[in-house]
Amino acid sequence: MIKQLSQRLLGPVTLLLLALTFWLGLWVTPPDKVQGNLARLLYLHPAVAWVALYVSFGTATIASALYLWKRSRSLVMDRVAHCAMEVSTVFILLTLITGSIWGRPTWGVWWAWDARLTSTAILGVFTVAYLALRRANDDAELRARRSAVFAIIAAINVPIVHFSVDWWKTLHQGATVFTQDGNLLVHGIMLWTLFISLVAFTLLFFWLLRARYRLDVLRGERDQASLEEALVQRRREGVH
Repeated sequence: MIKQLSQRLLGPVTLLLLALTFWLGLWVTPPDKVQGNLARLLYLHPAVAWVALYVSFGTATIASALYLWKRSRSLVMDRVAHCAMEVSTVFILLTLITGSIWGRPTWGVWWAWDARLTSTAILGVFTVAYLALRRANDDAELRARRSAVFAIIAAINVPIVHFSVDWWKTLHQGATVFTQDGNLLVHGIMLWTLFISLVAFTLLFFWLLRARYRLDVLRGERDQASLEEALVQRRREGVH
């Protein structure tokens, strides 16, 4: 009962928080003293990047690890990893697009071979390669095992993206919310709007993951039904 209720509320709550984020971000929060209204991307870009790097890619990596572990190996884990990686690809693309929109007036260019940008783009290439790898294998078990191993290897790039602004001299700014000493850089309504945006886009990921997973299950059932129908047809031809 609780599970069904949470599933029904996931979509409406996500939509409500997204609407609240855009309302607060566009009309309620004040412009920044330095960047002006451009700083309103603070309520979009970090949340999208948070989902792309940590939530979605992290979900795919954990599900892949659980698939490789014999005690938790199941088709469910493989499907979750696959669906999460597809959603991650979308969010990585959105991260690069929103970052470019923010970078154009700030840096003067749409794209720079900055360590943070480049490593994020490489992560996007990994997600596309993962999806291509799945299409290259017809054997379900072999496909799942190879995909899981590849996802875990690709996840090594996530901490590189995270620490790139500390390891190399980059155009990309450092911490947005906290200083190195742990002090807040964002306060008041701006902090609350940022927090709501993080929650909203996190819920959006899980809503998209659930929808994509259900489509994958339906496709599997359809393919199985088609296979059984083909086998029945072959048996009938053999009888005649």
